[in-house]
Amino acid sequence: MTSTETAGQSGNSAERPVEHPKTDPDTAPQFVLPLVVRIERDAPPARTDALETAARAVLVLLSDERSAGDGEWAAAVRDWQDARIRKVVRRARGAEWRRAAALPGITVTGDEAEVRVFPPVPLDGWPKDLARLQVSGTELDDPQPPGAPAAGPVLWFSPELTMSAGKEMAQAGHGAQLAWWGLSAAERAAWRAAGFPLSVRSADRADWDALTRSGLPVVRDAGFTEIAPGSCTVVADHPALRSTLPHTG
Repeated sequence: MTSTETAGQSGNSAERPVEHPKTDPDTAPQFVLPLVVRIERDAPPARTDALETAARAVLVLLSDERSAGDGEWAAAVRDWQDARIRKVVRRARGAEWRRAAALPGITVTGDEAEVRVFPPVPLDGWPKDLARLQVSGTELDDPQPPGAPAAGPVLWFSPELTMSAGKEMAQAGHGAQLAWWGLSAAERAAWRAAGFPLSVRSADRADWDALTRSGLPVVRDAGFTEIAPGSCTVVADHPALRSTLPHTG
């Protein structure tokens, strides 16, 4: 599932990735971050587990030494971030998964979910073993409704939108990335050292409007697939970001 995000305003003024003001995201060469979720026919992961694992996979790649400085993935990551921040989620099983796992990337595991994230590739330059994988068919369910989120970062999904699991995995990755951008270097290091704990939950309808107006990072979808352009899909609620918000009352 293809997804593109734009950033809402964050209450944190921490340094964002290197940006080039003269670069127009719409005219710059377009790159995409591939994610592949393992969905074996007889043992699919739970939906929330897959969403949380996809979000952590994006964070693991962003924090990897190969993505920074002169690392082997750094140029691709910079080019990707200079354009529209696209993510595509595909599914694999059996031999497909083994071929994907042999390509340069990082596999992140959840309770049962496995998601492999790869360095960004040109929009029309996918490795053949990834290009042949299906985008559709990533429908997943939660056997039991997820409980209350654990203390710590939460990616709140809009209660007003319906999306496929693949689309939601990409959106979760967008929300995690916006949270990462809003943190200081010390806060990023602490989150990484803790193993990137986070929860993905649907917000209560009564809370959603306040969340989108809170100053926390908001994902607004470009509208290429499934939902209308500009739709607010995710609010990234990290304690370090929330601590910078103005207090009222």
